[in-house]
Amino acid sequence: MTHIRRAFADLSVGQVHYAACGDPRAQPVLLLHQSPRSWREYQAVLPLLGARWHAIAMDTAGFGDSEGGGPASIAHYAQVALELVDHLGLAQVHVVGHHTGGVIAVELAATAPQRVASLTLSSTPFTDAAFRAERATRPPIDEVPASADGSHLAALWQRRQGFYPEGMPELLQAFVRDALAVDDPEAGHRAVASYRMEERVEHIRQPVCVLRTTHDPFAAPHAADWIERLPQARLVEIEGGMVPLPDQMPAQFAEAVDRFLSGLLR
Repeated sequence: MTHIRRAFADLSVGQVHYAACGDPRAQPVLLLHQSPRSWREYQAVLPLLGARWHAIAMDTAGFGDSEGGGPASIAHYAQVALELVDHLGLAQVHVVGHHTGGVIAVELAATAPQRVASLTLSSTPFTDAAFRAERATRPPIDEVPASADGSHLAALWQRRQGFYPEGMPELLQAFVRDALAVDDPEAGHRAVASYRMEERVEHIRQPVCVLRTTHDPFAAPHAADWIERLPQARLVEIEGGMVPLPDQMPAQFAEAVDRFLSGLLR
C-alpha cells in the first residue's frame, strides 16, 4: 500500500488537503512542510515511510491546496493540524516537521502532548528573543512584488538558488510552484518570526530526534539549541543536506525518521 492517496478534510478553516501512504492500521506519522511549500515536499518520502508506517503529509492551513481561514500564526497552524488528526480518528501521531513544519510540530506537542508520541525536528529554528530580534531587521525571505514582464519569477528563483543543490533545477521549480500557489508566501515566515518558542519548549516531554543538515545555513546552528534545551533529544546529522532536504535527499531523510521511530518500539 505504498501508493499515495490524496483527500480533503472539512475542518474549521474549510477544506484541508492531505496525502497519505501506507497501511492505515500502522502507526501514523504526520509530516509538516516548510513555508511556502506544500505536501509535495514529502512526495518522494511518503512511499519510503509508507512501507512501514501510515505516513500522512498535510498542506498547512493556507498553503498548497488547503484553505486558510484564520490568523497566520504557529498556534493556528497547529490547531488545524490537530483538527486533521481528530478528523482521521488518530489517537496519537508521531510528528515530523521541516523548517516551519518543525515549529508547528513543537506547538502541537506543547498544546496536545497526549496526542503526540514523538517529534522529529528537521532543520528547525529555535525562535527565542534573539531570533525574533534578528528576524525583525531582515528583509522578507520570499516576498517578490509582481512585475509586468514576469521578471519577478526569476527573482524568486534566484533568491533561493544559493540554498539549493546545483544540478537539481526541479527542486527550485517545485518551490516556485508552491510559492506562486499561495496568496502570501511570506505568511509562514512571519509566523515563525513572532513565535515565542522559549515559552513552549519547556512543555516538550516526548522523545525528540533533531535532524541537522550540514549545508543549511538558516537552521544548522539551531541544532545545538535543541540539544541543550531538550535533554531527551538525539542528534542525527545528514551530510550535504540543504534547505530542501526532504525532496533533495528523500532516502536519507526517510531512513533517519524510520530509524528513530523504530528505536522507540524496542
